[in-house]
Amino acid sequence: MKLFLDANSFIETSNPLDISIPMVASKENLSAWYVDPPVIEPVRANGFLGSVKEGGAVNFRNIFFNPHGHGTHTECLGHITEEVFSVNDSLKQFICKAQLVTISPAKVWNEIEKVEDMVISASQIQFTDESIEALIIRSLPNPINKQHKNYSASNSPFLDLNILPELEKHGIKHLLIDLPSVDRESDGGALAFHHGFWKVPADPQFDKTISELIYVADEIEDGVYVLEMQMAPFVNDASPSRPVLYKIEKQTN
Repeated sequence: MKLFLDANSFIETSNPLDISIPMVASKENLSAWYVDPPVIEPVRANGFLGSVKEGGAVNFRNIFFNPHGHGTHTECLGHITEEVFSVNDSLKQFICKAQLVTISPAKVWNEIEKVEDMVISASQIQFTDESIEALIIRSLPNPINKQHKNYSASNSPFLDLNILPELEKHGIKHLLIDLPSVDRESDGGALAFHHGFWKVPADPQFDKTISELIYVADEIEDGVYVLEMQMAPFVNDASPSRPVLYKIEKQTN
């Protein structure tokens, strides 16, 4: 179905571009932050069996997972605040314009840790549309096995703090990345980028979100899209999510 944005442009809702990573109960599932694989298992209680395969009437399974460590998720400022805030309350608008950019993180020597960090900086991001509210970053290299990678103890690429003023300048409310965190994996608990993006504690930004561990396939070109943020309504700082892109088409007469 065509959904018109204005007189000259539209999206085709039957052609979604899913940029999330499915969660499976397997060691092949993506992982970060040292979590064990997710578990999906039938309920077995009081003579009830939640597995048709094993003789039960219905499939009725418990699911044990961590939204931050097991796949694509969207989080709010409640991730770093003492008071519990829910992303389900923070995310009110589910559709907006977004720009996708592909970036090769640069090597930066970390004198404190005596290692080379891989960092994405502001100079690598070129904004092409002033009407966007979301920025999506695809990092290189981009192999398909990113969807099954164990990021724990990998010192994954992260975002330089110099990106924050640019996000503010361009009115970015939603930041999406294909990495386990916007911050360095081991930073002593500072989480400086998270704090800067949400302006915690000075000026808390309740309407901003960060989505991590997305996956953008190579065939999806850089550019401006309509972004739909699908998310499970958990009352938690983070929830598993399914961001979906729609290509903006031009009407031809």
